[in-house]
Amino acid sequence: AGNPDVVFGDVALSKNQVREIHGVQQNPGSGGWPTVRYFNKETGYGGQAYKQKTSKAMCDELGPKEEYMSAFVEEFATMCDVNKTDKGCSEQQVKFIEKWNGKGGSELKSQMVRLQGMVDKDGSSMKPE
Repeated sequence: AGNPDVVFGDVALSKNQVREIHGVQQNPGSGGWPTVRYFNKETGYGGQAYKQKTSKAMCDELGPKEEYMSAFVEEFATMCDVNKTDKGCSEQQVKFIEKWNGKGGSELKSQMVRLQGMVDKDGSSMKPE
């Protein structure tokens, strides 16, 4: 909750028979209900299925009494917090945060404009710092 990189969706199969996305079979119901899939740059538009960690029913494994759903989200979401870099931030992210921490608003704004311009050009000109 509260992470802009994480979005949940719900498909009612009784109304929307989503069986395939971009040539990838979605296999709703295989492995139990609910069917959980994740989509990111690596999986592409077809996504990949959640791989169960226990022998419990899917609804129990991912339910509120277990921590598997939170761990699953944290595994695939970008969870770096600029105010708390000790968990979820890569070494590269920490270095970038340290470099820019304490800079003035005008410097930060110009950096944001520069980075947004790079993203708008498909990110191909971005290089690791």
